[in-house]
Amino acid sequence: MNMAKGPGKSHRKGISLLTMAKMFPDEAAATKWFEGVMWQGERCCGHCGSVRTTEASHAKMPYWCSDCRSYFSVRTGTIMERSKIPLLKWAWAIYLNCTSLKGVAAMKLHRDIEVSYPTAWFMQHRIREAFAAEGPVVFAGPVEIDETYVGGSAKSMHAAQKKKLKEEHGSISASKAMVVGAKDRKTGKVVARVIDKGDSPMLHGFIESHTDPSATVFTDGASVYKFWFNHESVNHSAGEFVRGIVHTQGVESFWSMLKRAHKGVFHRMSAKHLQRYVDEFSGRHNIRDRDTIDQMRHVVAQMVGKRLKYRDLIAETGESSVAT
Repeated sequence: MNMAKGPGKSHRKGISLLTMAKMFPDEAAATKWFEGVMWQGERCCGHCGSVRTTEASHAKMPYWCSDCRSYFSVRTGTIMERSKIPLLKWAWAIYLNCTSLKGVAAMKLHRDIEVSYPTAWFMQHRIREAFAAEGPVVFAGPVEIDETYVGGSAKSMHAAQKKKLKEEHGSISASKAMVVGAKDRKTGKVVARVIDKGDSPMLHGFIESHTDPSATVFTDGASVYKFWFNHESVNHSAGEFVRGIVHTQGVESFWSMLKRAHKGVFHRMSAKHLQRYVDEFSGRHNIRDRDTIDQMRHVVAQMVGKRLKYRDLIAETGESSVAT
């Protein structure tokens, strides 16, 4: 039975922990669910996409493709490929990520589904890969545009860390990463990107990539936004935050969620991982009005055709594990 509908979300149905346990009592139930979501009633090969398949007696690869003559499973051709983690635990990890608005720390996932911390850390990054949008995201508008800085607070830093940041960046504030985001007023959807610097060419490129040329853009009073033709702004430095329909409070609420998660859940978001976290929060925000089961199905569908290998993730970050 679904949980009672929450205030302001009368159209959205959740899933309680007890209901989740009934839906996924064992590995067989989880496997059947993943197959149903990914194949939609017509089993297809994860190697070549053929539907000319049959059941096989292979324990780990229970299906055989007649076209490419390969064994496969529901994991083949997805983020879960070559993963030894039971699908039951993948289902729970996806559920927790869909229902935790501020995200799930790898340490919590490690405890909740009984996997090692490095395994939980890697699972989380693969799930973030599924949250990332596929293809171009272009908003019709009106669109709110804003930028923010993400990084640790100097108050919680060790003296040695403060010294290192000052030596590398000149100041602690300069070590923070800049993120620019856009929120479409009509759909409520968000897209955000980590950028090197907040100059006019960089912001111009972001807006052009994600905003229809005819769309009205709302920003703060920063001069770097004045290039856009249909543009209105509010002057934050003068205490003006709302002027009629002109404001950036929608995208600012998204920043608030991201920063609360950074401070209260993850504590540290590596600069090299930051875009992955931003993709996770954007992706979860953009499906927030769906029923929980539909959110889970969406994430699973987004796993198809993607792959994130552990060695590639380590090479990308230069780290074997990070606090998340």
